[in-house]
Amino acid sequence: MIKKISLLVASVCLSTSVFANTQAKFDEYLNNLKQEAIEKGYSQKLVEDAFATAVFKEKVIKADKTQPEIVETLETYLPKRVPEWKVKQARKLYKEHQESLEKIAKEYGVQARFIVALWGLESNFGRIQGGYPVISALVTLAFDGRREALYKRQLWAALDILRDGHIGLDDFKGSWAGAMGQTQFMPTSFTSYAVDYNKDGRKDIWTTQEDAFASIANYLKSVGWNDDLTWGRQVQLPEGFDTSYILRRGTKSHKEWLSEWRKSERSLQEWQALGLRRMDGTDLPQVNITAALVMPDDANGRMYLAYDNYKALMNWNRSYYFASSVGYLSDRIGYPKI
Repeated sequence: MIKKISLLVASVCLSTSVFANTQAKFDEYLNNLKQEAIEKGYSQKLVEDAFATAVFKEKVIKADKTQPEIVETLETYLPKRVPEWKVKQARKLYKEHQESLEKIAKEYGVQARFIVALWGLESNFGRIQGGYPVISALVTLAFDGRREALYKRQLWAALDILRDGHIGLDDFKGSWAGAMGQTQFMPTSFTSYAVDYNKDGRKDIWTTQEDAFASIANYLKSVGWNDDLTWGRQVQLPEGFDTSYILRRGTKSHKEWLSEWRKSERSLQEWQALGLRRMDGTDLPQVNITAALVMPDDANGRMYLAYDNYKALMNWNRSYYFASSVGYLSDRIGYPKI
């Protein structure tokens, strides 16, 4: 018993020592960040106020490094991400906000059903925005060092948001990674795409739905959205299909992924000639557009002919599962017509 108690005490002492060492290094890092922020031109008061709230968040590091243990397929992912209750809620909220949604959709050239789909999937229609203090999360991730340059860029953008008065420090919360508001924008996305749609002087993606809707639409428009197109369609492949036509997986960057897209991209007439058909076995639409063949899982899983708007969704989040779930939910919102 005495030996067990001694080991426990030793373990506690070691943990305390490690924490104290980490905290000391964090404090030193924080002081250096403060000096760097002042050198960048941020006011002394803004820097002191913002960094006074910054504390080391061990949970953030764990969340960043922990990979999901469950292996998903699109067949298991879609029912969880787009359950029937979410479809019903999306259609209900579309109807409630139909006037403002369709006005924004017309102004930005982005169909309203995609705005609602992104709103629903990113924050459950604004209900789940994250409770982590953004400054603490970003400072912790920068301090961790694995992607320091990335998170320092996010940190400076976060200071811009505070400086410009879009939100108060006490309410400046988001996900463990620093994604914020009903749109779950990272700070750099906020500074690039957020919109003050109601003209009250604040780009309020946290509590003002019209600002959130317009910000989603502005993002998609800015990365090439075309409201003459939908996102894509699920298709059947013929027996013995040459899988080299499928967009290659495993690309390391968005630029590399776009290069692979161009290799797969063909007209619908060409895909028709290669034997692709709609899921009910009928011919593909006779329209003059191009599409790439996307494989979210493997050659035995779902296949999609993805149109140019799919590229915009992959710009938002470079995940076939995410982009496909946005497209799927948007279809369920739009049909039957509200």
